[in-house]
Amino acid sequence: MTFKIFDTATRTLRDFEPIRQGHASIYLCGATPQAQPHIGHVRSGVAFDILRRWLAAKGLDVAFVRNVTDIDDKILTKAAENGRPWWEWVSHFEREFTWAYDQLGVLPPSVEPRATGHVTQMVEYMQRLMDNGFAYDVDGSVYFDVDAWSKASGSDYGSLSGNRVEEMEQGEVSTPGKRGAHDFALWKAAKPGEPSWPTPWGNGRPGWHLECSAMATYYLGSEFDIHCGGLDLQFPHHENEIAQSHAAGDGFARYWMHNHWVTMAGEKMSKSLGNVLSVPHILTMVRPVELRYYLGSAHYRSVLEYSEESLHEAAVGYRRIESFLLRANDKFGEVAVGQWTEEFEAALDEDLAVPRALAEIHNTVRAGNQALADGDAVKAQEIAGAVRAMANVLGFDPLDEHWFEAGSSNDNAMHALGVLVEHQLEERAKARAEKDWAKADAVRDRLTEAGIIVTDTADGPSWSVSEK
Repeated sequence: MTFKIFDTATRTLRDFEPIRQGHASIYLCGATPQAQPHIGHVRSGVAFDILRRWLAAKGLDVAFVRNVTDIDDKILTKAAENGRPWWEWVSHFEREFTWAYDQLGVLPPSVEPRATGHVTQMVEYMQRLMDNGFAYDVDGSVYFDVDAWSKASGSDYGSLSGNRVEEMEQGEVSTPGKRGAHDFALWKAAKPGEPSWPTPWGNGRPGWHLECSAMATYYLGSEFDIHCGGLDLQFPHHENEIAQSHAAGDGFARYWMHNHWVTMAGEKMSKSLGNVLSVPHILTMVRPVELRYYLGSAHYRSVLEYSEESLHEAAVGYRRIESFLLRANDKFGEVAVGQWTEEFEAALDEDLAVPRALAEIHNTVRAGNQALADGDAVKAQEIAGAVRAMANVLGFDPLDEHWFEAGSSNDNAMHALGVLVEHQLEERAKARAEKDWAKADAVRDRLTEAGIIVTDTADGPSWSVSEK
């Protein structure tokens, strides 16, 4: 197949060649549910949902694993601060993440493993590392020996992030008996009041990095196609995943893909900066499908700079597509999904160049609007089918049942309103074509009185609901 991926590990654009013909295996580092999900969290879900949809659209059977880190220092700290059991705390926010993914039309993963359910696989992994001479235990904790692996592998450790071993800081508390400052914990010895599981080296809980190697290889095999995650996970998380997996003898991921951050005023969106925008809050300003369109509109490797203005601009862009398909659907009955254009395919085949793909969708919508205006039903239906095909791949087809039928009551109300408004806009367009300016102005005045703002664009008229 013709599909190129920018591989973070080699820093090159590589042809995607799956290990198994007709199949693709993908592992995405999922949530650590310790607080409400914000749009920075779910951008990763949307970006790699597009990857998954594109591979499936091109005929591959996709195994998609997205884990949940359900035991972690931050989870334990947050739960303790709020006087709640850690398992209740993490379960509550895991449900919020699932809700957010569902709201944005992110397909459910093939499997969603939790770290606490895979301790057996982690113990086996640590034993393999010890047998190979790359791990050691200290008073119930188990550490990965970075120096031993660096000597054995040459330049392997640090190759993903580009960091030098002597300059790396793991951010872990120094422990007596730890051989090197950059050695990282595979297993943390039990502390009073913390949950723990038994191992041959003592009771304790998993280290963060070990979890993903154990779960990824358990479900996808010792070598799989693509490992995805946020840019901030390159070091230490993904660097350590590679080291421990290769040291255990696994080929691990053949391609690495990292999405960039959502920022505000140039700052990475994070809880510590106090600039978090939760998914529920954003959904008071735009519909779920419009938020999905917005989060997926930038190239996944580009920074997405958040502002309310850009959010609403994206919503207007989506409504242009929605408007055309609703008009076509209303005029011709159910519009069947057709075939995407060559330009669209070329864009996504080039490392998921979604901005180019969106430009092609809008060009196609413009042609569709013209076909409707010309009364060319055959051409309009064909174009509408192509638009549906392209929007389907990007996960925001307005006529898909997720958005069209199975949405919230607010979505259904917006759809009903859209049908009525589009009918009025058709009447206005017809009046303008006949140079009946009084009738055209009357239609616009009626819409304005109803709180509908009409904007004439190169793609045709777009509309939005007044915030007054």
